[in-house]
Amino acid sequence: MTAAPPAPALVVVDMDGTLLDADHEIPDGLWPLLERMGRAGIAFAPASGRQYAMLARMFERAAAGMVFIAENGCVVVRDDVEISSTPLDPATVRTAVTAVRSVAGDEVDRVDVGAVVCGRRTAYVERTDATFRAAVDTYYASVTEVDDLLTVDDEVVKVAVWTSADPTERVEPALAPLRAHQQVVVSGQRWVDVMPADAHKGHAVRALQESLGVTPEETVAFGDYLNDLEMLDAAGQSYAMANAHPQVLARARHRAPSNADQGVLVVLRRLLDDAGVPA
Repeated sequence: MTAAPPAPALVVVDMDGTLLDADHEIPDGLWPLLERMGRAGIAFAPASGRQYAMLARMFERAAAGMVFIAENGCVVVRDDVEISSTPLDPATVRTAVTAVRSVAGDEVDRVDVGAVVCGRRTAYVERTDATFRAAVDTYYASVTEVDDLLTVDDEVVKVAVWTSADPTERVEPALAPLRAHQQVVVSGQRWVDVMPADAHKGHAVRALQESLGVTPEETVAFGDYLNDLEMLDAAGQSYAMANAHPQVLARARHRAPSNADQGVLVVLRRLLDDAGVPA
């Protein structure tokens, strides 16, 4: 007979394709669950490729004491105090931006592509058209337009690259040489992220477990895409959404209903009920 899993002490949740509904909104049912978990001393941490400023805005009504794992683990913040950040070296930033420009300027096989240089203070863009800004503004609440991304004077934690096409066709291969020393991760259906080699959601979760005195077995994690794999590995109770990428479905220990069916909420309610956490 299989033993029941321990009561959750830490819940880590990806945003897009996982927690957010089909309209890219936080389901209303999450707020009472956050109150319930808070009374029970269960920590809740959104873990996203989104910027910290954007996550803080989205969770403003419940942000007190919440840990935010932003920029795919490159920045971790609690109560507006930065716990950790992992910078990219300037040479990597220059190489990534140059590669994006090369793909965009290819006369034979031009690709609709743009880069976001993600600094500790804000995000920076040099492409300013409405199509690109609409994609950027979904994930970044603080954005500064500059004439040249290579002149940004900030500590850079990530270079995020958006494309209107499949990112695995041209953009990911253009950035692939950076994998010798850094991470190049397809983080969504239109995004590829260049990040430090030792920065990802899983690294942030393990550091958070250590600081909170929480074991992997007491950690519940939900994800749907490739940038969630290390995070799921760090959790003894890992859930792939029904709409997840095939590699995520294969890696997670359990499956949750899709984000459109509020799968995170469905599973959390069951786990809390099973653990006897008062409603």
